[in-house]
Amino acid sequence: MSQFSANLPAQPLSHLDQQGQAQMVDVSAKAATVRTAIAAGRIRMSPATFEAIQSGNAPKGDVLGTARLAGIMAAKQTANLIPLCHPLPLQKVEVQILPDPALPGYEIRAEVRTKAETGVEMESLTAVSVAALTLYDMAKALEKSIQIEAIYLVQKTGGKSGDYSIEID
Repeated sequence: MSQFSANLPAQPLSHLDQQGQAQMVDVSAKAATVRTAIAAGRIRMSPATFEAIQSGNAPKGDVLGTARLAGIMAAKQTANLIPLCHPLPLQKVEVQILPDPALPGYEIRAEVRTKAETGVEMESLTAVSVAALTLYDMAKALEKSIQIEAIYLVQKTGGKSGDYSIEID
């Protein structure tokens, strides 16, 4: 048994109907509560590319500002990108892109908050993913071998399943 299958729930998956076909989960009976999610990821590059971005010398302009804005916009579009994902009213989307000279590269973190019947894990993960993809796009003229790594859910609060928190190095 893999480490992943050991953590699977015993109950049936809510996204499958009686015939095993994908369905959107009915959350209409749930109360709207405050829910948050934080996701993180890394993007690794050469020291020269990192320095060019840090000094503002990338050919396409403001790499980090553009990537941050793309992450925010992506969180707001998650239901259009992920099948069966509920459209949610987002009250907060914050994307941080933090330099890490030891990689060299950046840590990307996204925090999303709503008051709704379902959580915002997918929105935070989407924000990190699209911010990383945009950073790659903005810097690919400098380096094609940039690597996007380790996108994961750091924390979530609210909802029937309760709070969740993990930190991976």
